[in-house]
Amino acid sequence: MRRWVSRRANVLVVIPTVVIVFVFVYGFVSWSAVLSFTDSRSFPSFNFVGFQQYVSLWSNSRWHASVTNLSIFTVGFVGLSTLVGLLLAILLDQKVKAEGFFRTIYLYPLAISFIVTGTAWKWVLNPGLGLEKLMQDWGFESFQFDWIADPDRAIYTLIIAAVWQGSGFAMAVFLAALRGVDAEIVKAAKIDGAGPIRTYWSVVMPLLRPAFLTVFIIMVALAVRTFDLMVAMTGGGPGFATDLPTNFMYQFAFGRQRLGLAAASSIMIFVAVLALMIPFITSELRRESRNQR
Repeated sequence: MRRWVSRRANVLVVIPTVVIVFVFVYGFVSWSAVLSFTDSRSFPSFNFVGFQQYVSLWSNSRWHASVTNLSIFTVGFVGLSTLVGLLLAILLDQKVKAEGFFRTIYLYPLAISFIVTGTAWKWVLNPGLGLEKLMQDWGFESFQFDWIADPDRAIYTLIIAAVWQGSGFAMAVFLAALRGVDAEIVKAAKIDGAGPIRTYWSVVMPLLRPAFLTVFIIMVALAVRTFDLMVAMTGGGPGFATDLPTNFMYQFAFGRQRLGLAAASSIMIFVAVLALMIPFITSELRRESRNQR
């Protein structure tokens, strides 16, 4: 009887969360999908036009620019955040003095909103008052770092700011995974003559697969939905050099009153996330099922 009551209580506790997720996640995704097949402008319309909005979307040069920028941003942000976070985690795993102090410093950027991060880095990278001016005032008059005003390099300034904020999260995940590695395995590798680099590369790294998967999924999700950092730092400029699909969707939904086209862009963003994550999740589940056999 008690087990039956306990199971019922567990179900009752979970039901509200499940309902909220279905309504506010899958329900709104479905609603956006419906709007993407209509000619909705300022307000929703049920005049269905088939795939016309998707054709218009992929015929739009600004959309192509935003997709290209997102590809560069995602690769740079995810790759560098993972690398920097892993290196910081390995350094902290050496039982350094004042580890708590350094861990707090590395994690501090996570407590700052992307709006604050974007504004701060906008000042730092501004050629007229930031790093470039500081170095020139110190006597390095030939020093130049005007990437934020260069259409060909502005997207990389977004990557710099995003990595500064996101690498601390990757560090925390990897550090927790490293602390979970059996010390006896590491000792056995050392007894066999493996050096520190060989030990981490051949013994420790394969054990961090779940941590790598976690970091990858969360970082990709952060990259795809990046909006406030870009708005605060560059506003999508110069021109459309740092424009991202999220800004494209916002501008066409609320600035140009083309709700159907904006909905189509949101569905494409959703599909892109699924296309990136499903293969990794599927491969990991298959690997776990093989290990359990």
